[in-house]
Amino acid sequence: MSTPPAPAPLLIACALGIEHLALRSGDRSGADGPVTVLRTGMGPKAAQRAVTRALAEPGLRAAAVLATGFCAGLAPGMHPGDLVVAEEIRDAAGTVPCVGTDLLVKELVRTVPGRTVHTGPLTGSDHVVRGHERSDLLATGAIAVDMESAATLHSAVRAGPRPVAAVRVVVDAPEHELVRIGTVRGGISAFRVLRSVLPAFYEWHRSLLLPRR
Repeated sequence: MSTPPAPAPLLIACALGIEHLALRSGDRSGADGPVTVLRTGMGPKAAQRAVTRALAEPGLRAAAVLATGFCAGLAPGMHPGDLVVAEEIRDAAGTVPCVGTDLLVKELVRTVPGRTVHTGPLTGSDHVVRGHERSDLLATGAIAVDMESAATLHSAVRAGPRPVAAVRVVVDAPEHELVRIGTVRGGISAFRVLRSVLPAFYEWHRSLLLPRR
């Protein structure tokens, strides 16, 4: 009787210590297969290095990759604690389409009730976006921006074919600019939402037909 193949792993990448704390303190039960929560460090270069290094490890070479953490909303009417499910990620290096967007939206609505879930392009930046830069990015069609998702997913697909996705929690929005994470209500709200997203991530991972190597 042959031994069934081992479940393909899931790599969840975030940048900041506070994001990592939220994910590590969330509901970690119910995963199919091994799950690694990777703190990459802040900025696209740090994300690229950390994800490339992680996916070179034998146990993660076939991993699905999901970028998460906080983001800045670009569209009027967004609020701290809203969720963003990327249909694609963009930066100067190009565009990467995301997999399973509809399922992620469905599962986030179920597991984080009462929170608005936005879908659309997520764009990358190498710095914190403020002021007029928001409207400039919104004019490109993007609905949110962060510093690591694009670098994370570009690095993931360069390392080999795999499902990728990005889910972010709005911590900063046009009418709710954040001064410092964790010191204002918006930051606390976003932290609580990020703690709640893991079951949706696990269901996304469970649904994938991952390539075997």
